[in-house]
Amino acid sequence: MAKRVFLIVLDSFGIGGAPDAAAFGDEGSNTLAAVLSDSGKPFPNLAKMGLFAIDGEDDPRITKYLKENSPLPEPIGSYARVRELSQGKDSTIGHWEIAGVLSDRPQPTYPEGFPEDILDKIRTATGRGILCNKPYSGTQVIADYGGEHMKTGDLIVYTSADSVLQIAAHESIVPIEELYDICAKTREIMSGEHAVGRVIARPFEGTPGSFTRTPRRHDYSLAAPSSTMLDILKAEGFDVISIGKIYDLFAGRGITESNPTSGNTEGIAKIIEMTDRDFNGLCFANLVDFDMKYGHRNDITGYASAMHEFDDGLGEILTKIRDDDLLIITADHGCDPSTESTDHSRECIPLLIYGEGFRVPHNMGELAGFNNIAGIVTTALAGRSYKRAYEPAADANKPDPDNIMSYVDLTNLKVVAAEEDISSLIERAAEQGCASVCIPPCYVSYGSKVSAGRISICTVIGFPNGYSTAGSKLYEALEACDNGASEIDMVINRCFVKTGRWDDVSSEIKLIADGVHAKGAILKVIIETCDLTEEEKVRMCKIVSEAGADFIKTSTGFGSAGATAEDIALMRRECAPETRIKAAGGIRSQEAARQMLDNGAVRIGASKL
Repeated sequence: MAKRVFLIVLDSFGIGGAPDAAAFGDEGSNTLAAVLSDSGKPFPNLAKMGLFAIDGEDDPRITKYLKENSPLPEPIGSYARVRELSQGKDSTIGHWEIAGVLSDRPQPTYPEGFPEDILDKIRTATGRGILCNKPYSGTQVIADYGGEHMKTGDLIVYTSADSVLQIAAHESIVPIEELYDICAKTREIMSGEHAVGRVIARPFEGTPGSFTRTPRRHDYSLAAPSSTMLDILKAEGFDVISIGKIYDLFAGRGITESNPTSGNTEGIAKIIEMTDRDFNGLCFANLVDFDMKYGHRNDITGYASAMHEFDDGLGEILTKIRDDDLLIITADHGCDPSTESTDHSRECIPLLIYGEGFRVPHNMGELAGFNNIAGIVTTALAGRSYKRAYEPAADANKPDPDNIMSYVDLTNLKVVAAEEDISSLIERAAEQGCASVCIPPCYVSYGSKVSAGRISICTVIGFPNGYSTAGSKLYEALEACDNGASEIDMVINRCFVKTGRWDDVSSEIKLIADGVHAKGAILKVIIETCDLTEEEKVRMCKIVSEAGADFIKTSTGFGSAGATAEDIALMRRECAPETRIKAAGGIRSQEAARQMLDNGAVRIGASKL
């Protein structure tokens, strides 16, 4: 379970490839490709999050960028392409779907302007006249109508291809609080068949010929038609903290704390501040400048620069992520700045996940529905992790110095082992008071039933070569625990040891130790001493100790040599006191076993002792 989830929406950062893009007039749109076409620098932290490993990124602008910036960092978490299911391509519907609510009909748009009866209601409610009433660029509309507005006090009402009604007013003519009140009244008017996604207050300042929009924009969004994950998390007692326009997009519903921002720079700073705060729940942030300042204005260079600013901030965020945090980066739609259109584009979005439960590099492929994100967030916060009730209890073995077999994991890992061999092994081990039986993963469930609580079940993962991925080892380990194994013997990745990738070796062991311990089981790490130099053995003793594994084990029994008394002595000397030692491989006599115990081992792996 995660204590804190950071969900960051890069507003409009689509990655192209929506299967229904043509139906929205957006075939070929790809915001990511447009940004990369104007960026000569790498995005190291987004690369680490998996942005450039997502399936389907075959736009020539992307492949050119990847070639010029090779090699990129390897992903550290999970990543996916996600397609939208709702009928829309705007921020409101996009965020609703992220929060678990799908919309089967598009929100109304007004390519010819708003009907006269709607305008009359706005005039009556506000006491002001109306200018424009057309789809318009937000910067161009104040340039064209700002002067007349200042003379008459009439409101500049305009829209776009999205489901929005926007009201622009000069702050010296319509004070900001009055503009907000006007937009709140307009929000009430725009209901029923005219329920646009957002009514937006667009204040500006300056003089004719040099008008500029101020940062006091305010969105009045349509409330979601049903409960979102924000409502659910708030009702469950979690903190739901918004940064940027999240509060506006959800009409304030389900939010416990709002942090408005003036743009990306302040938004990134607030996210970083939040990583230093102790809270329990969701921090949901929207970085709006990508869309508002660059996408809608077809400013590719500005968009690319803003992405580099975020990538730099992401580097700091990653250094502050705690063990029980989950970081999710995504988007809500596209807004390709390289097309003629200045409106949103129907695109897939990236999903980049790192942290609690997602520290294994994993390509999740393409997911159908932004609502997958709601499931990931709510499961991370409100899901529960169950420990297995092993019988006998995990790590309950108390060896009897007078019975050498009480130190032994009696083993049968033959590739031709049959069920009757496993049954015979369990009967012998139970009769002789062994510590456990070590059996192939495919027999763990069967062995647990045969054992019926008489003997602990141990199994191996990544066996015997150790070069499978961390993700596959983790899956093997957790499945084995769920099938009844209370002891897991994992083989290290010796490829990584021999090439000096010590951080990868360490992170893999810690990952699997954490997963196994969450199930209530114990982990033994097999380092295959016969393949290591003395320096490598010493390094592995330190790594295994620091990663929190319960045991370090000499051998698989499938290598060129097994345990030696000298290696056991070295391991006892170099490991932390709490890290126990298992000697395995070639131990066939009680005398050999006693020598291992005398040198510091507390467990013996043997098939013929």
